[in-house]
Amino acid sequence: MRQTSIVSRPALEASAPATRTAYDSNGEHGLSFQQPVPRRLVHRAAVAEVLLTDSVRLGEHRFLVAAQWPRDHALHNPDAAGRTDPLLFAETIRQMFVYLPHTYFGIPLTHRFIGDGLSFDFEDAAPLKVGAAPLDVVLEAEWTWVGNRPPNRYGMRLDVVLTIDGQVYGRGRISGIAVDERRYSLLRRRDAGACPAGDGDAVERTAVAPAAVGRLRGKDCVLERGVRDGSWWLRVDTDHAIFFDHPSDHVPLMVAMEGARQLGHLLVHNGGPGAPLVLVSAQVECLAFGELDVPTELVVEEADEPTGDPSLRRLRISSYQNGRPFVSITTLWSRPVAPRLAYIPTQAARP
Repeated sequence: MRQTSIVSRPALEASAPATRTAYDSNGEHGLSFQQPVPRRLVHRAAVAEVLLTDSVRLGEHRFLVAAQWPRDHALHNPDAAGRTDPLLFAETIRQMFVYLPHTYFGIPLTHRFIGDGLSFDFEDAAPLKVGAAPLDVVLEAEWTWVGNRPPNRYGMRLDVVLTIDGQVYGRGRISGIAVDERRYSLLRRRDAGACPAGDGDAVERTAVAPAAVGRLRGKDCVLERGVRDGSWWLRVDTDHAIFFDHPSDHVPLMVAMEGARQLGHLLVHNGGPGAPLVLVSAQVECLAFGELDVPTELVVEEADEPTGDPSLRRLRISSYQNGRPFVSITTLWSRPVAPRLAYIPTQAARP
């Protein structure tokens, strides 16, 4: 399977911090939610975009990771019903995928991470309801080496279970490789040659209103409408402070995921009866690098109602450049039951 980059170049530091294995008496297994982990360990430039706060090692390949999800966020804002943005879960998984190997397995910070897949599933039809405080989540993580050839190429998979106050709320997985700079350059040159640059201005497109795709700001809308009926395009703004938190030589996976989420939101919110559907599951298949200078068309390749239930919609949306797909994302949308409230610590537990 060809692969697309899940994260781009990390910071310049070449060594990871010492492994943390000790427990203490403050909180669950010693996990702290007081401050974010160093931003270089999750390949972020802005401290405000770091979700992980701590971790402990339970065994050779088992970990607990703490993360805090904000009540509100410039991009990952709650929906109209106050439900947490499900892509916070995807970004948390992505950050764990680079944090754990840097922190516990000695993979250099100069290595590039290239992924072949990411998925998440919530346990029920309602992503978490935003409460009166930021949401402290704990992720149970299991690491697996797959086709590992260190020190220049590492193959790996991460399986996670999302918990809050000991209760399971979701599951996820991510897989891929980490390679040194020379191997990354070889992969990029080969992939870029297979998808030559195009003229982005030659494709006529119009912006979609942010409210139609569940966003608050026009700058966060990555969906554009083509001149043909059912023609949709991905808008890639390299000046966006969150999507492009730092320079990248390709379309970041989270931009492609946001495009699939926004198009899915537009298609399932058609004004029908009952509560609107919400995104509860996504399976991402990475096929190639997405080039920044090539127009990207979003194609709905599969749309059905599982078991004939109108409260469920499954959409498979692929991103194409010059007729070649570089990522395919299958999303499941469901009509929620009453959302479960996020766990809010008591005043005694939060001094």
